Formats: sequence, C-alpha cells, structure tokens
Amino acid sequence: MFNSQDHRGTPTAPGRVVTLIERSFWASLADSHDSAPEKVWGTAYRIKAEHVTEVAEYLDIREINGYTIHYTPFHPADGSAPIRTLVYIGTPDNDQFVGPQDPQALAEHIQQSEGPSGLNRDYLLELEKALNELSPESGDAHVTDLSNRLREIERRIQNSGAKVAVHEPPEPMSHEFTKVSNMDEQEQTKKV
Repeated sequence: MFNSQDHRGTPTAPGRVVTLIERSFWASLADSHDSAPEKVWGTAYRIKAEHVTEVAEYLDIREINGYTIHYTPFHPADGSAPIRTLVYIGTPDNDQFVGPQDPQALAEHIQQSEGPSGLNRDYLLELEKALNELSPESGDAHVTDLSNRLREIERRIQNSGAKVAVHEPPEPMSHEFTKVSNMDEQEQTKKV
C-alpha cells in the first residue's frame, strides 16, 4: 500500500492506495497476505495519437516520483494477442510506500480516510468491484479481504447507532482514454 496525500487522503491524514511493485521486492516483504498470483489484472487504455504527449506528461508528473517506467506485454482476458503497454512500477525508495500493515488496522484506516478525490473506502470498494468484473479469475484476495473487513466495520458502526457520513460520488472525470477490447483497437494501439 502507498499513502495517498492528494487524492484519497491529505498530507496530515493520508489515505491508502495500491500500486504495482516488482515481484522481487514483494518477496522481500513480510505480509499477512503471503501469497500473490503470478498475474496482475488491470485494464489497458489506448491513447489517441494527438493526446500521447499530454497524457505522458500528466502521468509522469503524477507517477514518476518513486516509480519507474516499464514496458510489458498486456494479455487481454479474451485470449487475443498481447499488446505492449507502459506501466509505472513503485520502487522501494518511494517515500509514500507504507509497506505491509495489519489488515484490520489498514481497513480501519481506510474507513476513516478522505481526500479531494473522495472517500478512501469508496476507492477500495470500487477497486474490488473493477477487479472482479475483469474476468472470472481476476479477483484479488488481499483487496477482497480488506473490503470484507471494511464492510464489517461499517456494519458495526451502523449497528452502534453512530452516524456515518454519506457522500455523493464525485462526478466522473472527463478523459480521452479508451478501453482496448477488440482486435481492431489493439492493432491501432500497436501502430501508435
């Protein structure tokens, strides 16, 4: 987990977000969730040629501090040909890296965190939903465990009669990203 001081938390009360790290670095950590699948599930986006420079500059600002750029094959869930993608991998020297945490304490922290992009708990629950919808085998045990713990915390709060803040979801951000879902789009991505 990484601190989120500008999206799902604040500098004085950072939230938690996930990131990709190298398997060799992960293997050096002691974590309550001691197994990780060989696959990492996600979504590939095709950037229109006229927006590549703009998007790359934005991502470099957002991701480059404590991340390295890697190019890797992305294997669509439908079994179609792999496409070459750019990913940002978190590095051990990233000052936002939190490292392994007790899952219950982490779920409690997430339940209480909020930042300019919204509630940290919404981020976690939407991440779980998105991962589960990618493919029948795409769920993540760590994310699901944290989500289940979060839901139990929320049930306890509601049963205690305490007021739980209800927030409207933020308006979706406008962007030029396109989900790559068919062979024609994959071919276009390769040509760009």
